[in-house]
Amino acid sequence: MFEFDSEQMSQMMDTYVIPWGINIVMAILIYIVGKIVVGIIINVFGKVMQRSKYDDMLVDFIKAILNAILMLFVIIASLNELGVDTTSLVAILGAAGLAIGLSLQGSLQNFAAGVMLLVFRPFKAGDFVEAGGAAGVVKSISIFTTIMTSGDNKEIIVPNGQIYSGTITNYSAKETRRVDMVVGIGYDADLKRAKEVLKELAAADSRILQDPAPTIAVAELADSSVNFVVRPWVKAADFWAVKFDFTEAVKLRFDQEGISIPFPQMDVHLHKDAE
Repeated sequence: MFEFDSEQMSQMMDTYVIPWGINIVMAILIYIVGKIVVGIIINVFGKVMQRSKYDDMLVDFIKAILNAILMLFVIIASLNELGVDTTSLVAILGAAGLAIGLSLQGSLQNFAAGVMLLVFRPFKAGDFVEAGGAAGVVKSISIFTTIMTSGDNKEIIVPNGQIYSGTITNYSAKETRRVDMVVGIGYDADLKRAKEVLKELAAADSRILQDPAPTIAVAELADSSVNFVVRPWVKAADFWAVKFDFTEAVKLRFDQEGISIPFPQMDVHLHKDAE
């Protein structure tokens, strides 16, 4: 059996026990204090983000990532206090992160695009948009995909990377929209009367805004018709209803007024050969 005298015990305490005990206590203190500080930072960050009216999903996701990164620094600092060589650990984590990033390149692109969409918000849930090769009402925006509902009630799931890398057309971004219509009349029709009828129809529809005033003008002398452009302004929600109703009203009123609307036709001339 090994026997230690008081001098050896004192030397062991001074050389190993006390330094290691201090290091362990300091490492625990660093971890506890670091965890408290990280919690405070995360809470302050979350409140600032919520006051800025960012999406709750984005706030929670960034808080989780920030918490993981900060806690990683706290753990590394604690291990470093214990005398653990953290240089190799950091190198291993960096290599692992690079490998994971390369294997998930497409997913990371969608993730980055999702963050950008949630931060800059070119559209929100409920908007009718055309983006990523699809068109529909936005149902939800997640970190990796955006879910839309088409006009015929089909669910469309589009990767965020595909949306953010292309053109985004948001039909709901503005309160008002202009309805662009072309109305053709025959060359033998009364041009001035047709223009008056179009103005009357535009004035009679309460959904058509008078400021700015509707544009009604002769735009083209086409091959078989004189074409008017009719461009009234309406609330965005009334766009399609006004377009459909106005088109129907024009046909019915033109029929009453005897104003002809040309349609494609072919004249066939038969020539009898002389015998």
